[in-house]
Amino acid sequence: MTKPIIPWIGGKRKLADRILPLFPDHQCYVEPFCGAAALFFLKRESRVEVINDINGDLVNLYRVVKHHLEELYKQFKWALTSRQNWEWLQATPPETLTDVQRAARFLYLQKLAFGGKVDGQSFGTATSSRPRFNLLTLEEDLAEAHFRLANTTIEHLSWDKVIEKYDRPHTLFYCDPPYWQTEGYGVEFGWDQYLLLHELAGSIQGQMIISINGHLDIRKLFGDLPSIEIDYQYTVGGAEGRSDCIEMVYGTWPGGVPQAKRGSSRAVLGLRQKYFDCIKTIQTVTYRSFRSAFFAACFSHPFL
Repeated sequence: MTKPIIPWIGGKRKLADRILPLFPDHQCYVEPFCGAAALFFLKRESRVEVINDINGDLVNLYRVVKHHLEELYKQFKWALTSRQNWEWLQATPPETLTDVQRAARFLYLQKLAFGGKVDGQSFGTATSSRPRFNLLTLEEDLAEAHFRLANTTIEHLSWDKVIEKYDRPHTLFYCDPPYWQTEGYGVEFGWDQYLLLHELAGSIQGQMIISINGHLDIRKLFGDLPSIEIDYQYTVGGAEGRSDCIEMVYGTWPGGVPQAKRGSSRAVLGLRQKYFDCIKTIQTVTYRSFRSAFFAACFSHPFL
């Protein structure tokens, strides 16, 4: 399995083994609110895949990883985990940068931001874990994401337009909208948007799974849909920031909520992980061999 390349507020990486087994069969997989796209990276590849987000910097990052991987990695050749560098990049207007530089800036800021926030960022520190920015693993992580994105369509549209565009009977929409009455996403998402999401869940041709916080208002709005509750602990900034939370997962499953046991889902994901680890190892070795051969050929050219 491929790891998400950035942390993201409200990311679902730790809930993947609880949510992925709830996905029904489908041919086309669409994430209208992809964010860090944790479930996309961790799931088995579908025949057609689409990720979308309204955040232009995020979409640019995924496109650069897909099309300009080598140039992106070069931006980090001498990079360090540094508050001074982080604040300097934060103060740098992204519109003054190339697409590759802009992607590198966003990746660096996001990896080192406290709590994976997009808006109202501050430099994150920890005393019990290593910094998320690690040059020793960055190249491999980006290479794996590059291969995972190879056959993926990357959109930069409003979430409802993406649903309208790709709605077919064989499409699964995984919707992970901003949590109600929370902040830090960097985008306004008012109550009218949740109303529209609820309306579309009941009217589209395809199937939809929605994961969202268990706020009372949300429970009332989506209460007519089949649902399950997932208990988990949310941690920001170390163990002292840990709190018990409930994630609500609503869906339009044809036969009701799937009866998936947590243990069995982990076993399935474990087998998938072994398979994808083997594939990614082959791909990464192939990529590195190609890169080494390419640069060796370039620097041995008589005109260089």
